[in-house]
Amino acid sequence: MGKRRVVVTGASSGIGAATVRLFREHGWDVVGVARRADRLAELAAETGAAVFTADLTVQADVDALRDFLAASGPVNALINNAGGAKGLDSVENGSLEDWAWMYEINVLAVKRVTSALLPLLRASVAAPEAGAATDVSADIVNITSTAGHTAYIGGGGYNAAKFAAHAMTEVLRLELNGEPIRVIEVAPGMVQTEEFGLVRFNGDAEKARAAYSNVVNPLVADDVAATVVAAVEMPAHVNLDLVVVKPVAQASTTLVARGPLAPRLT
Repeated sequence: MGKRRVVVTGASSGIGAATVRLFREHGWDVVGVARRADRLAELAAETGAAVFTADLTVQADVDALRDFLAASGPVNALINNAGGAKGLDSVENGSLEDWAWMYEINVLAVKRVTSALLPLLRASVAAPEAGAATDVSADIVNITSTAGHTAYIGGGGYNAAKFAAHAMTEVLRLELNGEPIRVIEVAPGMVQTEEFGLVRFNGDAEKARAAYSNVVNPLVADDVAATVVAAVEMPAHVNLDLVVVKPVAQASTTLVARGPLAPRLT
């Protein structure tokens, strides 16, 4: 079958960049997609990945991405990672602009990219070469959040967007039943990255740091990347429908141990 190629969105930082790096380490051809051309250029120089600059909230950019991929090789896997949160306001007081942004990037962008690339994913498994392995699949991995499974005070718009992304993932899996295309959802809990909190709190670094204050070993981007790559590299007949990954210190969306972890001795 030759080298397999994966497309990773939101590749300019955090989980997306870590996922590009790990797939490259595992020998995959990778196309990293993001808005910031300068960050993508640095990632390409570091990893040897191909890159494509696109704003996934713009249909013309998604169409251009599709055309680039169709002309340059197969697409065996798609990692829908681009997303984000803004604010911790109540439903009553939350900014409609923030809510619209969160829905656009976490839901509609995933729908746009999935719709555009599904024909390419199908083509990658439609006609295997003579003598090639028959146990093959194409993969769609949607990186959502525990916020898409459990509501919390201040979650408002982010909960709504990620619940929608979770529902869309489940429906897509039903729609693709009977095709050799796996639909995988990876739902991280607390992940300390360089930008997620800054975006959520409008650049307030102190607020961004406070969310992880005194939490022993929150997840980092590499942890989520390892989960994604492991799921895609499972045998082709094995589908990890939903993987929830949290740090040990986080028992639930709202219950987080702060301070050293220690056994309760009787």
